[in-house]
Amino acid sequence: MKRLHREDLFGWSQFDEGRDIDFHSVLWRRRGGNVVIDPLPMSAHDAEHLVTLGGVATILLTNSDHVRASGELAKRTGAEIWGPAGERSSFPLPCRRWLADGEEVVPGLQAIALGGSKTPGELALLLEETTLVTGDLVRAHEGGRLCLLPEAKLADRAAAIASVKRLSALPAVDAVLPGDGWPVFRDGRARLRELVSGLG
Repeated sequence: MKRLHREDLFGWSQFDEGRDIDFHSVLWRRRGGNVVIDPLPMSAHDAEHLVTLGGVATILLTNSDHVRASGELAKRTGAEIWGPAGERSSFPLPCRRWLADGEEVVPGLQAIALGGSKTPGELALLLEETTLVTGDLVRAHEGGRLCLLPEAKLADRAAAIASVKRLSALPAVDAVLPGDGWPVFRDGRARLRELVSGLG
């Protein structure tokens, strides 16, 4: 796994040829049990690295399209799977806990439910006020610039824009780590505001 912008954050990626972007997963190493977000399949190297980092206690899923390799990872490690409350009735995997808007997931990590995306109640996750992890709605198809999920896939464009505006109002966001596309490690709030200004 790659070290990210904090010494307790790691990530691994997979290139998607159909979209010409990388998909990403994030590991937060923490004393109360490591958290993995939207886990992709792991190489043998990354699986070994996960063990050296202390394994995983909890798998967080931002939406049902990011289930990815969660079932396999949970089976291998015994980790619990937690998902978005907005998808509880139709989620493709059983979840031990359902996360609602504003809920403290674990100390230092807050769930933010987003409207208008392709799945109901998609989650963004705010880590210690400064790092925002997003699923599908906010992404980055080119370096240094955030974008919105393509309009054809949005359930409600107005609700999606309102959700992005809400994220852009978070006062201390510096890094934005999208599940799809380039990460933004600095000036994340400015990049979110830039995205909002281009949405009309």
